[in-house]
Amino acid sequence: MDGQDDATGLEGLRAQWFARIAEAADESALEQVRVGALGKKGEVSLKMRELGKMTPEQRQTAGPALNALKDELNSALLARRASLADAALAERLRAEWLDVTLSARPQRRGTIHPVSQVTEEVAAIFADMGFGVAEGPQVETAWYNFDALNIPGHHPARAEMDTFYMARADGDDRDPHVLRTHTSPVQIRTMQAEGPPLRIIAPGRVYRSDYDQTHTPMFHQVEGLAIDRDISMANLKWVLEEFFAAFFEVDGVETRFRASHFPFTEPSAEVDIRCSWVDGQLKVGEGDGWLEVLGSGMVHPKVLEYGGIDPSQWQGFAFGMGIDRIAMLKYGIPDLRAFFDSDLRWLRHYGFAALDVPTMRGGLSA
Repeated sequence: MDGQDDATGLEGLRAQWFARIAEAADESALEQVRVGALGKKGEVSLKMRELGKMTPEQRQTAGPALNALKDELNSALLARRASLADAALAERLRAEWLDVTLSARPQRRGTIHPVSQVTEEVAAIFADMGFGVAEGPQVETAWYNFDALNIPGHHPARAEMDTFYMARADGDDRDPHVLRTHTSPVQIRTMQAEGPPLRIIAPGRVYRSDYDQTHTPMFHQVEGLAIDRDISMANLKWVLEEFFAAFFEVDGVETRFRASHFPFTEPSAEVDIRCSWVDGQLKVGEGDGWLEVLGSGMVHPKVLEYGGIDPSQWQGFAFGMGIDRIAMLKYGIPDLRAFFDSDLRWLRHYGFAALDVPTMRGGLSA
C-alpha cells in the first residue's frame, strides 16, 4: 500500500467515524462509537497495530497520520459528549423545573398583626366621617407632651416613674425630651401647622412606664380632634356611637358618659359602652353591663391657645383610646403582653390575611 492509498484510506476512515459520532443520539450510543473506533479492537486501534509491519519509510508517514486521526476522533467524541450532556440537562430542567431560590421548608403565609389591622379599621371608619390621619415624632419635647396640653409641672404624669425621659448631658438646659406618653402632641402640631377647622385622628406608638396583663411600656393609641365654630358634646357623642357601631359591627351601641377630669379637656368624660359577657365572650350593644373604653371631652381653651387658635372663635372635642385594648375586646385576645412576644403561633392564630384590607364598603373583618 503506497502513501497515497494510506492517505485516501485514512480520510475515508475519518469521514466514516465523524459521521457516526455526529449521529450518536445519546451517551450510550456515543460510547459504542468510541469503542468501535478507538477501543482495543477498534478500527483505528487495529490500524495502529499494523505500523509494526510497515517499512520505516511507511511508518514515518502513516504513524503521524494515525495519531492525528486518533486525536481528532477523541476531540470529536469529547465535544459530542458535552453536547449530549447539555441537551440532557436542558431536557431535565424543562421536565423537572425547580426554583432553587424558594425555601425548602413548607411555605408559610405571612399575616397582618392585629394592631396593624385594627389601626386600618379605625382609620377607615373615621375617614368615612371626614377625618384625616396626622402623624408626629415619637420623641417629643416636654413642652409639646405636657405644657401645651395644660399638664402642670407638679402633675404625677410628669414623674420619672411614669414617663421615659431622654438622657441629657451635664449643663444641657434645653427643654427635656421624652418618649411621648400619648399622641396628643400631634394635635398641637397639627393645630399650629394647619389651623382651624380641623378633623383628624392621630394613631401611633406611645410609651409609659408600666407592665402587667393590660399594660405594656410601649403600646398603641389613637386620638381624635375636631375643631370648628359650633362643635359640642352632642357631636362628640354622635361620632363615638357611629364609630362603635361600625367597629364592633353591631346595629347601634349605647354609650354612657361619666364626668371625669383631664387637664387638656373641659368638660371631660369617661365613655362606657353597653355590653354583656356570655361564656367569657364580650357582646357589645346588649346586656346590663358597662365597659369603659376611652376618655374624651371638649378641648380646653388653653390647649387651643397653645395650638395658635383663638378659643373665643373656635371650639372642639377630643378623645383618645388604646388600639391594643379595643383589638383585645373585638377579637377576644386575653393578654396585652402577647402582642409583643413575637410568637408566630400567636400571630398565625390572631393575624389577618394580607388581602383583608378594611373598608366600609367591603367590611372591616372580611
